[in-house]
Amino acid sequence: MKVDVLLGLQWGDEGKGKVVDVLTPVYDIIARFQGGPNAGHTLEFEGIKHVLHTVPSGIFRADALNVIGNGVVIDPIVFSGELDKLAPFNIDLKSRLLISKKAHLILPSHRLLDAASEQAKGLKKIGSTLKGIGPTYMDKTGRNGLRVGDLFSPKFQSKYEELKEKHLSLLNHYEGFTFDLTEIEAEWFKQIERLKALTCIESDHYLNRALKNKQRILAEGAQGTMLDIDFGTYPFVTSSNTVTAGTCTGLGVPPSAIGKVIGIFKAYCTRVGSGPFPSELDNETGELMRKEGNEFGATTGRPRRCGWLDLVQLKYAIMINGVTELCMMKADVLGIFDHIMICEAYEINGETVTEFPYDVSDLEIKPILTTMEGWKADLTQLTSYDDAPEALKTYVKYLETQLEVPIRMVSVGPDRAQTLLK
Repeated sequence: MKVDVLLGLQWGDEGKGKVVDVLTPVYDIIARFQGGPNAGHTLEFEGIKHVLHTVPSGIFRADALNVIGNGVVIDPIVFSGELDKLAPFNIDLKSRLLISKKAHLILPSHRLLDAASEQAKGLKKIGSTLKGIGPTYMDKTGRNGLRVGDLFSPKFQSKYEELKEKHLSLLNHYEGFTFDLTEIEAEWFKQIERLKALTCIESDHYLNRALKNKQRILAEGAQGTMLDIDFGTYPFVTSSNTVTAGTCTGLGVPPSAIGKVIGIFKAYCTRVGSGPFPSELDNETGELMRKEGNEFGATTGRPRRCGWLDLVQLKYAIMINGVTELCMMKADVLGIFDHIMICEAYEINGETVTEFPYDVSDLEIKPILTTMEGWKADLTQLTSYDDAPEALKTYVKYLETQLEVPIRMVSVGPDRAQTLLK
């Protein structure tokens, strides 16, 4: 058996949670491989909207096991709040939610460092979610982080105190930044007891045994390709590898175990926070997109910047990830437009560019757009792709030709039922 990978191809918020929920019935295990509570995976079914941050998106399917992999970072306080929201659904979390002992812990002082660093940047802020993600990954690579497995060690308290003192020393260098660690620290220690009561495993061994036993595994990514620490729009990126390669390091499975790579993209583009966005519509059209698509961050609530679909960026993401099939989300949102535009190339310093540049942060980019007929229709009641407007089918076929990858799924609304399979 192989591990299939599902990830975002833009700047996050593509709709990964919904697709995982739709696909989960054909898998035995859903495994998150990176990121942390900066993720906001939204699922909707039976009239209820759910937002998951750390828990894998297969948690609502009774037959699926859910694994939080070693590449994930966990804030016990946020995690506990997430479990509280799952309580009404009578999910047996002890048996259906498994946590890697190698996953790193977000300390209260990590969150303070995140806030202090972002405040110090002033106008050069990167748009952090202020969840402590960056400082936690820094301690991980600095080889002094705390992991879930450390919670069961008699040396845990001394390790915690040592790392906290390091953080407090760093915080003293931020002028004008005030904080009170006491209250949040007490809550953190309370919630780690809840974390310890769940099933913590050697996830790398567990998942490789599952492969040998022919169990079907879907690896769930967070954020999006253009936020990858290596391949995204650096420095306006996250602190982990959001691409297919991150599956191997985030779950402990070999490259030879990777099967299908399912890439998720919106029929247009969005981005939250700072950073370059070549096809952005900072105008009335962009505002219409935001309103129609309810484009506000699931984690932060911040309004998302909106723009037309960017094929230069999307082809790059497909290349980096080795995408084998695509899911196009939010086709219904574009139903309000008479005409739809697609960015096919960039004009940079008078030259036409079709390959995504090394660094787009300091470049003046003019998107080269092509216009297509809009479908100008309400798609939300569709139950079959065959019944879709011809203009939508033309749009999909055009994208398949340009991207050279089949689009297997078209989403026409937030509910799991509003999904058209091709």
